[in-house]
Amino acid sequence: MKGPLFYSKILLFGEYGIIKDSKGLSIPYNFYNGALKVDEHPSEEALKSNESLRRFAAYLEDLQSESTDLVSFQLELMKEDINRGMYFDSSIPQGYGVGSSGALVAAIYDKYANNKITVLENLTREKLLQLKTIFSHMESFFHGKSSGLDPLNSYLSIPILINSKDNIEATGIPSQSTEGKGAVFLLDSGIVGETAPMVNIFMENLKDQGFRKMLKTQFVKYTDACVENFLGGDMPSLFSNTKMLSRIVLNNFKPMIPEQFHGIWQKGIDTNDYYLKLCGSGGGGYILGFTQDLEKAKISLKDYKLEVVYQF
Repeated sequence: MKGPLFYSKILLFGEYGIIKDSKGLSIPYNFYNGALKVDEHPSEEALKSNESLRRFAAYLEDLQSESTDLVSFQLELMKEDINRGMYFDSSIPQGYGVGSSGALVAAIYDKYANNKITVLENLTREKLLQLKTIFSHMESFFHGKSSGLDPLNSYLSIPILINSKDNIEATGIPSQSTEGKGAVFLLDSGIVGETAPMVNIFMENLKDQGFRKMLKTQFVKYTDACVENFLGGDMPSLFSNTKMLSRIVLNNFKPMIPEQFHGIWQKGIDTNDYYLKLCGSGGGGYILGFTQDLEKAKISLKDYKLEVVYQF
């Protein structure tokens, strides 16, 4: 048995901001993927994943009995498959901000949900919100609190524009140009990040009036501008707003940036060779970079591994 592939995702803009109703833009990232599988001779990794799926099935059983009108699953079939050794075979790095649990949630919903909403039907805003709500409850098993966006992106494999908590839509993004000098890239911090502790720090900071004011007047403002610039293909404005956003994050989200990256973060702002921002909740994993000149950024960051996500 081998199920369909579900891809990783990248939240280009909106990390933390979408908790406070900023815009967000999430795109599928096909470099990494995962699928449900059963093997004759499972590896240690596969056995670990199988055990985790067993706990997840028990969680889904509770979820189904508590929220009968939300979603129902073919739980007996899922348990049979788990007893046969089913696991999630994934190349998506965990704790890297690219949606490893999101792809797993999407795969389970796709295989076992009853009356599932599919990508082939007319995806009205109501249906997207319903899917997001279902996925939010499912993914909470892994993170404590989930927006449901990662599984949504992975399940539909299309870019998603978040206008606010209750207003999301499928969107198109400007087409890539491999000839272009501009790029969005990933920088590997070499550290595994954990979502829950980072979100806890953010929630704690929200109790501070100054932090809340900065979020509203600066962070959300520039996040929204970046989303609009990117979708509108206005690259000069995109880079000046990303620079502002990079500076705001460095000044106000230091705990989410691994310490050894504070210097190169500042260097990007000073030289304009590249601008860095958080990819997911931070604390490790990938850091997202934007540059108007990919070759220049590569020279400037020669000690680091860059993975190009999007070129324009």
